[in-house]
Amino acid sequence: MFASIHAKFINVSRIATWVGGGALLLSAIMVTLDVLSRKLIGFTISGSDEISGYVFAASTTWAYSYCLLTRANIRIDAFYNILSLRSKAILDVIGLLLLLYYIYLLTTNAMGMFLENVEYNSSAQTTLATPLWIPQIFWMSGLWFFLLSLTFLAVYSLSAFIKRDWACINRIIGVKSVEEEISEETHV
Repeated sequence: MFASIHAKFINVSRIATWVGGGALLLSAIMVTLDVLSRKLIGFTISGSDEISGYVFAASTTWAYSYCLLTRANIRIDAFYNILSLRSKAILDVIGLLLLLYYIYLLTTNAMGMFLENVEYNSSAQTTLATPLWIPQIFWMSGLWFFLLSLTFLAVYSLSAFIKRDWACINRIIGVKSVEEEISEETHV
């Protein structure tokens, strides 16, 4: 059951990452056109920098889940690789729970800011005067999905921990081995 849900989380996060990447590409094109038109014909696309900042923030939060779920995050593993599978699993679960706590605090505080911006109809102090809740809704949804992904992985890994299934914990939240990384890169 957990493996099936895990696969669904990966699929949703993969789609969100592709959409975010496409939005980043479009914003890069917009900024490039702005720079070129400003230099060549003296015309500027007002707000291109602001929009690209919003796109970057939203796409980044949505990419967090994909990175987490596919174990693509960077870790310092100098001593990690010499530990037993059980020790690695314990450290991985502790690390995941600490990250879950941090992201819970970040998301709930960001939600407070978002609700305050909605309540007061706050807008950016820029030429576009964007109502802040509009870009923040995409940013917040990415944070909430990341928190949900973390919560799911915490339950999944704690379930495996209770069963003493160290290999399962390593497979879902552990550091990828060199062999796994080579296999992923060569078997696309």
